[in-house]
Amino acid sequence: MSLAERISERFHRLTWRTPIHGVKLRGRHPLKLIAVPDDPFMGDPRRGQALLAGEMTFRGETHAVDTLFDRKSLQSRAFVEYLQSFAWLRDLSTVATRAQGAPIAEQVMRGWLALHADKVTEPAWRADLWGRRILFWTAHAPLILSSADLVYRSSVLNTLARGARHIDRGAEKMAPGAPRIAAMSGVCAAGLLIAGGDARRGGMEAALNRAIAGSVFDDGGSVARSPMAHLDIIMLLTMLRETYESRRLSAPATLEDALARMVPALLGVCLGDRGLSSWQGGGPVPAEMLAQVIEATGIRARPLRQARDWGYQRLSAGSAIVVIDAAPPPVARLVEGGCASTLAFEMSDGPHRLVVNCGGARAAVSQLLPNLADGLRTTAAHSTLVVGDSNSTAIHADGTLGRGVAEVELTRQEAEHSSRIEASHDGYARRYGFVHRRQLVLSNDGKELRGEDMLLPAGKRRKSAAATLFALRFHLGKGVQVSPTADGMAAILRLPGGTLWQYRCRGGTLSVEDSLWIDPEGRPVGTQQLVVTGESPPGGASISWALKRAI
Repeated sequence: MSLAERISERFHRLTWRTPIHGVKLRGRHPLKLIAVPDDPFMGDPRRGQALLAGEMTFRGETHAVDTLFDRKSLQSRAFVEYLQSFAWLRDLSTVATRAQGAPIAEQVMRGWLALHADKVTEPAWRADLWGRRILFWTAHAPLILSSADLVYRSSVLNTLARGARHIDRGAEKMAPGAPRIAAMSGVCAAGLLIAGGDARRGGMEAALNRAIAGSVFDDGGSVARSPMAHLDIIMLLTMLRETYESRRLSAPATLEDALARMVPALLGVCLGDRGLSSWQGGGPVPAEMLAQVIEATGIRARPLRQARDWGYQRLSAGSAIVVIDAAPPPVARLVEGGCASTLAFEMSDGPHRLVVNCGGARAAVSQLLPNLADGLRTTAAHSTLVVGDSNSTAIHADGTLGRGVAEVELTRQEAEHSSRIEASHDGYARRYGFVHRRQLVLSNDGKELRGEDMLLPAGKRRKSAAATLFALRFHLGKGVQVSPTADGMAAILRLPGGTLWQYRCRGGTLSVEDSLWIDPEGRPVGTQQLVVTGESPPGGASISWALKRAI
């Protein structure tokens, strides 16, 4: 964010403490909700069972329900957002009847109201969290409004209305992407479900349309370039659509069009196991969850193969699928924990992942050491070329992305016998005077992927006389066994299903090193990686390699 944007945001938050903002939150107390929408998604049964047992758990972190709002309780940011968004209501309702779940939901709700209902503070009153909270409160109203205590019920409904007024003007100040969509979805849902909101429906939908236009590219990709954030937006918009259906109203055409574009883009970054590939800090969301989400959208589509704005290219033939990151990283304001992954790729053969990225910088369990989580964002944690043991885009100490890849050139060709992608980025041009160009060719039977990674002199920049070290990394999927050959130029890769692939390279020295991969549960799993190292003279270097299916 620019200095002016930071000052504006800071000033906006300071106004929350003024009497004027308190006046803005006043209004008619709603007596009930006009309708109760369905939540179209299933929650996590294990988290739901933990709630029934008196504990709230998220990404490996567990706290007793009785101590959730204890000021001495140390909670990670991810856990706090899970708690504050009330997304846990979905998990609870998945495993509990109303009679079983209502006492637990009411206990947490009373704790939240006591601490946050009358005091506008961060992060509880952050616009995107309020938007999510409105969606979950209304969709799971039977759990939180079953009490015979009329004072409690009135407090919940009045707080919901106050929250909607609070984010009415602040929603569009949220960063484009999932935060802005979440806030605007909450504004629209409240307007539809609280008496008196119909008169403002036109203005709310216009703001929602602007939020979608600023958050979703024309090709259907999300501006954050994170598949997990992309999935989040799809789920938010689908929940909002259910709110319209609960009122027997048609959702805005912009919302329906966004879903129709976003589902093919989401499928385009799925591998052969039908789960998400790991990009921009996200983990490999499993196929079962994706299938449920796509079914809830009602969209039937083919995977998007080419997405210049979204930034991902897809090659598929036979049983092989390759997904390539062919764009610069997102700007820091659009995604937290962005990664220097330009020109990395992931590959699967049938249901097995062959080449992966470490992934999971934002999806890992809370027990993962901070330094390790930061390391998952580096270029070295992705299957691509690393020059001088540095990142193609700088990662600052405060977590933001700095200078590096500004432009990616891309050409794609589809021929009778193969599909070919050639792309280059300028991330190393300023520091080392090289452009990284990568060429990938997938045969039409999916049994061979040939590649070449080149370091080319960058224009007329003066080149250092010293040689530059490089490392070409191929992180291997979980369970892939590696057997290097005696000549040090090849390796045999055995997939968990028994399939063999042969890897060969030329232009560097091949070695096998330890690696790790963040699994769908956010846990680090020990894996291996192929590393081709060498030195590039000032005139550049070329490393050619091939992955060929042997059985």
